[in-house]
Amino acid sequence: MARRPSREPAVTDQTTDPHAILAADAYRRSRGTWRIVAFIALAIAVLAVAGRFANNTPVGDQIARIKIDGAITTDPARLEIINDLAKDDRVKAVIVAINSPGGTTAGGEELYEALGALRAKKPVVAVIDELGASAAYMTAIAADRIFARRLSIVGSIGAYVQHVDASKLFGTIGVDLDKVASGPLKGKPEIDEAIDPAVRASLAALVDDTFQWFVDIVSERRGIDRAVTLKLADGGVMSGRMALDAKLIDAVGGENEAIAWLQTDQGIGKDLPVATAFPLPEQGLGWLTQMVGGQARAALGLPTSGPIALDGVVSLWQVE
Repeated sequence: MARRPSREPAVTDQTTDPHAILAADAYRRSRGTWRIVAFIALAIAVLAVAGRFANNTPVGDQIARIKIDGAITTDPARLEIINDLAKDDRVKAVIVAINSPGGTTAGGEELYEALGALRAKKPVVAVIDELGASAAYMTAIAADRIFARRLSIVGSIGAYVQHVDASKLFGTIGVDLDKVASGPLKGKPEIDEAIDPAVRASLAALVDDTFQWFVDIVSERRGIDRAVTLKLADGGVMSGRMALDAKLIDAVGGENEAIAWLQTDQGIGKDLPVATAFPLPEQGLGWLTQMVGGQARAALGLPTSGPIALDGVVSLWQVE
């Protein structure tokens, strides 16, 4: 008689090895972690694409706003935007919103020249908020009209070169700097010595050339006699109300008053939206770029945000 096959229950592979159990548990946890990471990466990608293609800029006629904040230096991106505004027929006028102590003389000159070319195409009005001094005031005078608050800080017409003489400190700690130069003025002034007369004369000529040009454009743009402008150009600052009396600004007010002037005196239509053309808003992963840039600056011993110390001839008003 044939035997019937036995029907024993199947044996499941259930290991009791503690190492295998721990490995399996770690594998399950890692899969969960990678799912979360993948989800976050996908969410960031979606936000980046949305930010890239989002466009909050008015599509029709508008008034453009250029913000000049902090220390001024040359900026190719800013220059390109100003040039583009001159060509854009939708932009009927431009407001230059200033809150700056100044900066490099080259940066101020770049803004002055670019805004002058823009002014030839359409109305430009400057609004000084808390501070519009030195190279920032150089920027303001390029406009057709200047507004400032009664208590805004205005002026500081001038330029300077700053030098730190650490020779006594170096002598105390026994450090001596030496170099081979192609001429007696090359690499001067040096931090380990005081400015000698020849170097001082060379720097004074450099500063004076910048200063004379600054005085000339203030006199020309503000319609002030040059002798009077020279008296105002002692490097000092004044309030907006004092600047109005000195004819360094045209009126007391802010952006609302500037817009009203554009409407009544320049024939700009009412209710036109004001759109900031510079600086451009952060888009996509701009926040990540800013964070990484801050870390890079920190690695170089620089502040993680804000302007880097300026070198060379500057037109700057600063509080010690």
